[in-house]
Amino acid sequence: MLRPLFGLLFAAAFALVTSSAPASTHHTKATARKHVAAKPAKTAAAPAAPAAPPPPTRAPDGSLIPQLPPIDARSYLLMDFSSGRIIVASQADERSEPASLTKLMTAYVVFSALQENRLKLTDMVTISEHAWRAEGSRTFVQVGTQIPVDILIKGMIVQSGNDATIALAERVGGTEAAFAQMMNEYARRLGMKGSNFENADGLPSPNHYSTAHDIAVLSAALIRQFPQYYSLFSLREFLWNNIHQENRNGLLGKDPSVDGLKTGHTESAGYCLATSANRNGMRLISVVMGSPSIKAREDASAALLNYGYTYFETIKIKAAGDTVLKPRVYKSASEFAAVGVPFDVYATISRGQSASLKTAATLAKEPLIAPLAANQPVGEFTVTDSTGTVIARAPLVPFQDVVLGGWWTRLIDTIRLWFHR
Repeated sequence: MLRPLFGLLFAAAFALVTSSAPASTHHTKATARKHVAAKPAKTAAAPAAPAAPPPPTRAPDGSLIPQLPPIDARSYLLMDFSSGRIIVASQADERSEPASLTKLMTAYVVFSALQENRLKLTDMVTISEHAWRAEGSRTFVQVGTQIPVDILIKGMIVQSGNDATIALAERVGGTEAAFAQMMNEYARRLGMKGSNFENADGLPSPNHYSTAHDIAVLSAALIRQFPQYYSLFSLREFLWNNIHQENRNGLLGKDPSVDGLKTGHTESAGYCLATSANRNGMRLISVVMGSPSIKAREDASAALLNYGYTYFETIKIKAAGDTVLKPRVYKSASEFAAVGVPFDVYATISRGQSASLKTAATLAKEPLIAPLAANQPVGEFTVTDSTGTVIARAPLVPFQDVVLGGWWTRLIDTIRLWFHR
């Protein structure tokens, strides 16, 4: 009785497969290898070019881009915030003393504590003798007094007060030494491979160092992860305890597009400056380390920013959640699944080259078989320039869980997969 019944069942399934399998297989392959030409997007208007630039040279994509004017610093870097592309750099991975750029890492740890509700802006911090005796720039806090976290953060960022910085470190970490361990752990998570911190304020110490590249990565993380606190870096001044204190970042008053981040200086480190600017939606981050003067670091930062905005543009290629493909998924409750990019995809290119960009979407493995978890990478989305160089990439992920279908669906798709091979 069972053998004739199973024979009829198998014959019916075989007839269904042979009538539909070729069309489905062809659709999957065609969809998975789809190439889409990127549409030009609105980009930032170019400001005036740097004064007296050297003769232009031809870039790999065929565009004419002048050489960067001389930068008076031991190391520097210019990076686009959205795409992460490093536009220009010199000695950017060489270890340097970060001086008070260290306070960017201190701010990151403090902001993390605020975001995780381990700290509140209104919390009162008792100033220790260790904090009160801090050398260098000061917020003029007095030992034994209690000061709100909000005031101490402003003192750290605006005045670069070492006393305020140490007080925050002790409040969050218990001791400054323990806080430094937290700084290094967060730096490791951010991928800052060239950094090691021994204190919270940035005064010279034998194994206290960072790089221009790491400081740029840290600056981008501050902007991206803590938008509610980033505006503190644009404060020009603040008044506390009848003491008027001004921000040492002179570019805040010279360039309206500049809205952060931090200055630094010691005799051994030289003059340092991490800067971020936003012109018509295009944000750039510049880092200058080891300049000989305040004017030199500001001129160097301004030159880097002007160079980036004049000769480059950043284009949004895909938005987070945009469907890129709808591939066939075997053994699933639904025949097809929408996959796309989990975050916005940007490309930074020479101005006027947007029409030459190409995009491609490929599946890592075919065929796709259920179940698939939401946000599990199943392929890759890439952007290439006119030379064929990949300049941006993102994983392709299902936006929802792709669950198994019923027993009949799984049986039919099992047979289909025999022929798919």
